[in-house]
Amino acid sequence: MLDLHGYGWLLFDGLQLTIAVGLCAMLVAVLLGLLGSWGKLTSNRWANFAANTYTTIIRGVPELILLLLVYFGMPTLIQSIATSMGYDIRVDVNPFIAGTITIGFIYGAFSTEVLRGAFQAIPKGQSEAARAIGMSRLQVFQRILLPQALRFALPGLGNVWMVLIKATSLISIIQLDELMRKTKIASNATHEPFTFYLLASFIYLGITLVSMMVQKQAETWANKGVAR
Repeated sequence: MLDLHGYGWLLFDGLQLTIAVGLCAMLVAVLLGLLGSWGKLTSNRWANFAANTYTTIIRGVPELILLLLVYFGMPTLIQSIATSMGYDIRVDVNPFIAGTITIGFIYGAFSTEVLRGAFQAIPKGQSEAARAIGMSRLQVFQRILLPQALRFALPGLGNVWMVLIKATSLISIIQLDELMRKTKIASNATHEPFTFYLLASFIYLGITLVSMMVQKQAETWANKGVAR
């Protein structure tokens, strides 16, 4: 029997926080993905430029650097600007908020490409037919484009989620007590790093396996009635 020296509850608490961060970050990523895909597909030159710049920069800069910039760099920058203006302030960033927004912002770039491809997979004739019968642009998006795009995007978004949930382990560096940080605390206290890090790896694997099953069920539900 695996002896966790009473630290099993610590890993369970970390797991709960990891899932919370992952779900919140995924929501941010999907919302940014919708906005970014619109920017890439629109004829608006500035929106197109902003979306392309966003995806290029985010996909080209390591996740850890972005996380450190948000958590350590931004408060320091704001404090320096305030000091130069004669104000003495202290900026503290909540690690949960910083981690969630940063991870969501990073994977929003990947979601942008997934959703862009999904929208492009919808025949243009459907939108034109909907406009011809009097639907507004918003109605076309809500009733025609979005439901079909999400169906096409499910496999890609599922992959984004599985990579994102593993990326939450980086948040341990900003002292958020998610699974990886709790594992480090337990391994340091017991001097059994192999045991706890191996267990953490199995926990992440378990999340992935459950996610794969949920994704498969979601894809089956989304494709009901669709001719293959």
